[in-house]
Amino acid sequence: MKILVIQQKMIGDVLVSSIICNNLRTAYPDAQIDYLVYSSTTPVLEGNSSIDNIILFEEKHRKSKKELLNLAFQIRKEKYDLLIDAYSKLESWILVLLSNAKRKISYKKPGRNFLYTDNVPFEPFPKTNLGLAIERRLSLLEPLDLKIKIDPIPKLFVSEKENQEAIAIFEKHLVRKDRKTVMISLLGSEKLKTYPLDFMAKVIDYVADNADVNILFNYFPKQFEEAKAVFNACKPSTQEKIYFDLLGGDLRSFIGIVNQCDFIIGNDGGAINMAKALEKPSFIIFSPWIEKKIWATFEDGIHHLSVHLKDYRPDLFENKTEKMLKKDALSLYKEFKPEFFAAKIESFLIQNLSTK
Repeated sequence: MKILVIQQKMIGDVLVSSIICNNLRTAYPDAQIDYLVYSSTTPVLEGNSSIDNIILFEEKHRKSKKELLNLAFQIRKEKYDLLIDAYSKLESWILVLLSNAKRKISYKKPGRNFLYTDNVPFEPFPKTNLGLAIERRLSLLEPLDLKIKIDPIPKLFVSEKENQEAIAIFEKHLVRKDRKTVMISLLGSEKLKTYPLDFMAKVIDYVADNADVNILFNYFPKQFEEAKAVFNACKPSTQEKIYFDLLGGDLRSFIGIVNQCDFIIGNDGGAINMAKALEKPSFIIFSPWIEKKIWATFEDGIHHLSVHLKDYRPDLFENKTEKMLKKDALSLYKEFKPEFFAAKIESFLIQNLSTK
C-alpha cells in the first residue's frame, strides 16, 4: 500500500500533521508512507520512522505553473493507493486532481468535494482538550476506520549526539545545573503574532521574580535587535538569570536545546509546538486575532496553559470578524496587559517547578 500525506505550511502545521503519518504507520506497518511538505520544515521530521519519503514542495512550485505540474505528474507516477490532504488549498488541489490516487481524503469545503472520495466535516469547535489543530487532523483518519488506539501527540526525535551537543552548549555558557531552565518564545512568526516587547519583558520579570531559573531566549540572529530590546527592558535581577547568547546554530540544534529545558513560555508558534512534542509544559500568549481553540492543544490548566485577550476583555471582540481583528491586532495587543495573567504565570511556575 502506498500513501501520500500532504501538508504545506509552517513548522507547527507540519509537526502536528505528522500524527497522521504516525497513526497510519501503526495501522499499516508495511505501507510506504510519503509526506509532502515545504522544504523549510523538514528538520522537525528527522528521525521519524513513520515517514518513508519526504517530498519537497519548493518555492519554484509556488512560482511556476510548469514546475507545479511537473510535481503533480511525479506524484501521479507513484500510483498512490491513498492520499490524505491536510492542507486543502489551491496548490494541493491541483496535485490531488492529477494524482490518480484510488482514495483521496480531505475536509469538506464548498466547490471542491468532487476532488476527493471522502470529505470530512471541518469542525468549528473542539470536542476535547486536544484542541482543533489536533482534532481536525485526526478526523481525516476517520473514513479509514482504523482498528488501532489513536495516538494524538506529535513526536520529535532527538539523537543522542544532538542531546550531547546541547549539553555541551549549556556547559560552554556555564548554565547553572542546580536550577530548572525555561525557554522564552520571544518573537512570533510575524509582528502580528508577537506580544509587545515591553510587555514581554514584564512577563520575563514575573518569571524571574517567582522562580529561581535559568532563562533562555528563542530568536534568530537577524532578530538580535528585538531580543536585545527585551533583555534591556528586564530588571537587572532578571538579566542575571538570562543566558542571552545561548542559541542554536540551526533548527535541529534548537530542538536539542529545548530538549534540555524544563518548560516554555511565550508567543504561540513553532517553538511552542516543538516543545510540546518534546513533552515540555507550555504557557502560551496568543495573538488577539488568532483563535485560541485551534492551537491551544492539550490544555489541562496545569502543564499546558494559554491566555488570550478575549479571556479578559471579551467586550473588545464583540461583532468583530477575524479580518477586523487582524487589522487591529497591534492596537489590541496594547490592551493585553501582562498584569492580567501574572497570577496565572505564578501558578504555572509553582505547578511545574515542583515536578521532575
